[in-house]
Parts: sequence; structure tokens; C-alpha cells
Amino acid sequence: MTEPSATVMQGRSLWADARDRLRRNRAAMTSLIVLGIITLACLLGPALTGHPYDRVYPDYVKVAASVTAHPTPDKIVPAIERVASRLRAKAEDIRVEGDIARLKLVAPRAIDERSLAFFERSDLFHAAKVLAREDEGKVMRIEVPIQRLHFWFGTDGNGRDLFTRTLIAGRVSLAIGLLATFVAILIGVTYGAVAGYVGGRTDTLMMRAVDVLYSLPFIFFVIMLVVFFGRNFVLMFLAVGAVEWLDMARIVRGQTLSLKRREFVQAADALGVGPGGILARHIIPNTLGPVVVYTTLLVPKVILLESFLSFLGLGVQEPMTSWGVLISDGARNIQGASYLLIFPAIFLTTTLFCLNFIGDGLRDALDPRDR
Repeated sequence: MTEPSATVMQGRSLWADARDRLRRNRAAMTSLIVLGIITLACLLGPALTGHPYDRVYPDYVKVAASVTAHPTPDKIVPAIERVASRLRAKAEDIRVEGDIARLKLVAPRAIDERSLAFFERSDLFHAAKVLAREDEGKVMRIEVPIQRLHFWFGTDGNGRDLFTRTLIAGRVSLAIGLLATFVAILIGVTYGAVAGYVGGRTDTLMMRAVDVLYSLPFIFFVIMLVVFFGRNFVLMFLAVGAVEWLDMARIVRGQTLSLKRREFVQAADALGVGPGGILARHIIPNTLGPVVVYTTLLVPKVILLESFLSFLGLGVQEPMTSWGVLISDGARNIQGASYLLIFPAIFLTTTLFCLNFIGDGLRDALDPRDR
């Protein structure tokens, strides 16, 4: 008789259980997919829109959002007549066939062919082509290709494509959120772990320093940095990250105080592992659960802070933009051009909702009481 094969039971780690619980959280997974789509759109979208984020279209100032191509049929003939007046000529026999406009220019004297460059300088047309000359150059038949442009989200008060600028603004807001959060985590985890592990008078002094920094107004701190160092992108995430680490330090300190009394830490200390090795190998890795959850909640907080500072004029400056800058501009034009506020606000609120749902999902997935 053959003996029955023994069933091998494989254990599951906390991270494997957390991953499965996170996958079962539909709100968190949906938010993760939506956030990924928004991030990809912000990274790749500006290269596909056909509009540089700082390109100004003087003929398309505050154009409403539309899926139709510009110029619309009712704008072509007036635009041709306007350009013809710059040539000191009169446009006659205008015929528009698809993307080509054919017309006759009539002037009291010979028309200089070089002056046709006025058509190309317009946002509505490409370079004009001469078909025929009559009456010693006083009459000229030309063909003008029409430049078709799409402004899905409309244009702003300077004639710049709002769709491209919204995606570029997403790059800036997400970058500031991630970089400032990274700075906050780097400082806060290190500071809190050292304070909690060393303990005693050192812990007291380090945490009293945190309390003093808590008492300083955040806006005053940022204004002082702007006055001394000027306004730039790097300063933004350094300023925000240099303040937001305070909460992280307290969280990690509390976790460290409970971890340093655990048996595996005492065993490492008995084996001669130094304080640096214990912090790097045993303390900090075991605080990653709360740190990861707090990170997902800190990113939207930082994005909101950047938007608030940009709304006050202390954030990123033109021609670069962020969601806060676009929302500030839209708020000033809400009566005449509400779309300037609606589209950036949709992107910002969607991103914030996604990050908060992901944070809630990670909090539930990493809760050891749910194992």
C-alpha cells in the first residue's frame, strides 16, 4: 500500500493578505484605475493635443469648449476680409470648398506678393498660393488653405488651449504632491524613528522642537521663503514637504515606542546589532503600513495646499501652470466663461477623490485586526 501524500500548507504573509483585501475593495481598485488614466493623460496627453501649453492664439481668445473644428463657417469670410484690408485690398468672389478658400483680391495698385504672409500670420489660415494675376497685378486670384484647430476645453483669456494647459497643470500638481510627500516621509520617518528609539531627554527635546514648528503659521513660513528665495517649482515642494513631515514624525514615533519593546528588537540588540541597524532593518520596515496609508492621504492634502498657494499667487508662475492656478483664473471669469473653472476643477476633485478612496482601501487592507 502506498502512503497518502502529505498536504503541504503554505503560510500567507501580511502583505499577501493585504493585497487580496485591497483587490476586493471595488472603490479603491476603481480609484486606482481612474488615477492611472489621469496620470497617463497628464504625461502623454500634451504631446498629442497639437497645442503647446504656452502657444497664444490671438484669434481664439476665450473660445467656448466645443468638439467642432475652428474656424466655424461663419468666421471664415469675415477673417478673409479682415486680412485683405491689411493688404489694402478688397476680397471678392470668396468661395470656401472644404479646407480651401479661393478668392480674388482687388487693389488700386499692384499687390506685393510678399504681403500675402498676413494670411499665414493669422491663426485661421496657412500660407496663401497665387493662382493668377490680372490687370498688371492689381487683381490677384489666390488660394488659401484653412487651418483647422480643435479646442476641446476651449481657450483662456490669452487664447491658449485649456485642454493642454489642464494636462500640463496635472503634471505640476501631481509632481508637487508626490515630491513634497516624499520629502515629508524622508524627514518625518527618520526624525520620528530616531526620537522614539533613543527616548529619554533626546526624545523630549526633539518632540518639543516639533511642537514649536507646529505653532508657526504655514502661510507665514511660505511667504518668508518666497521673499528670500523667489517663486519657483522646486521651492514649492520643498516648502510644503518641510512642514508636512511633522505629522509623519509623530506617527512614526508612536509606532517606534511600541516596536522597540518587542522581542525581535531586543533579540537584535542582544546579538550586538547597533542602533542604526535596528532602525534600518527592524523598526522602520515595521512602520511602513501606517506610513503607506498616511502617504496616500498626504498627497491630496499637499495638492490642495499647492492649489491654495497658487490661488493666492504664491505658487507656480506663468507660463507654467497648475490646477490651482487654472481654478483661480476660472473663478475670476466664472460669469462669462464658466468652462475655465469647470474642467480644471473636475480633474482636481476626481484626483482627490481617487487618492482618498485608495487611502481608505489601504487602511482597511493593512489593518492587522482584519487578518
